[in-house]
Amino acid sequence: MTANPKVLITDTPWESTAVEESILDEVGATLVRAEHGTEAELVSLAADADAILTCFAQVTPAVVAAGERLRVIGRYGVGTDNIAVDEATRREILVTNVPEYCTAEVVEHALGLLLSLARGIHRYDRAVREGAWSLEPGTPIRRVAGRTLGVVGFGTIGREMAARARALGLEVVVHNVEPEPAAASGFEPVGLLELARRSDFVSLHVPLTEETRGMVDAGFLAAMGPDAYLINCARGAVVDHDALVQALAAGTIRGAAMDVFEPEPLPADHPLLASERLLATPHVAYYSAESMHELARAGAENVGAVLAGRRPASTVNPELLSQPRWAGLSS
Repeated sequence: MTANPKVLITDTPWESTAVEESILDEVGATLVRAEHGTEAELVSLAADADAILTCFAQVTPAVVAAGERLRVIGRYGVGTDNIAVDEATRREILVTNVPEYCTAEVVEHALGLLLSLARGIHRYDRAVREGAWSLEPGTPIRRVAGRTLGVVGFGTIGREMAARARALGLEVVVHNVEPEPAAASGFEPVGLLELARRSDFVSLHVPLTEETRGMVDAGFLAAMGPDAYLINCARGAVVDHDALVQALAAGTIRGAAMDVFEPEPLPADHPLLASERLLATPHVAYYSAESMHELARAGAENVGAVLAGRRPASTVNPELLSQPRWAGLSS
């Protein structure tokens, strides 16, 4: 265990780091919080850091390389696409995340978007504020129960989405890299384009990888029906934005709900934001008072465990645990 380790916090969605301080105080750590989160600032601050905790800031290869004392990089969240994991692994630096975080929140948000799309709630809201009082803005409306939801990705969030959707009376089909978990849970596994063709609603729950980047492209959208809806609470880059703009404009699909974009935020003049067929929220599906407290605690506990010589609850690059540098970590 390093005496008086330094933990660099690049950014957080919350003001106070009291939760992290209380946990990391147990290992004698000093917390330093970045002001802007730019690469230059993080390179400077990482130079004598033993650990990094990050949310949205880019922990680039240059930042990782600057941290000659770095032992662990902890992500506040599930995905690690903002962290140079390959560089960290090459330097035998553990990368941790919080995979069980915000499951309920994301599923609730995705279902809220689905119901708003299906019932035309957002369209009625706009119409009433503009003085209209009629059925027309939201029509046609069909009953949700009995329709089909395609869930893309069957991790923790995807599984919960499928289960809650079934409780609403939706038929559920699933596309996942490994079909067995979906089948074992009683859901029909299907190919990606078959899911697009059969689904009235498609909800995305995959991490951003080279395989998933742009997976919802013009071909996928063309396979969906003109009454179908797309919902994305995963990562913005999973959806080809240009293809989605064209699909919405042409009526290839009826509408889309997006909580995530590429880049974030989208420029105000981006054509996607001009579409009346789009329901947009500003990357907030993860949020609740409860999830923020849990995230701060779990992120800090992962980093604190490594600094104290223990295995973290979740390791993104677990292959390092068999290396001599980490052989002494206790369970």
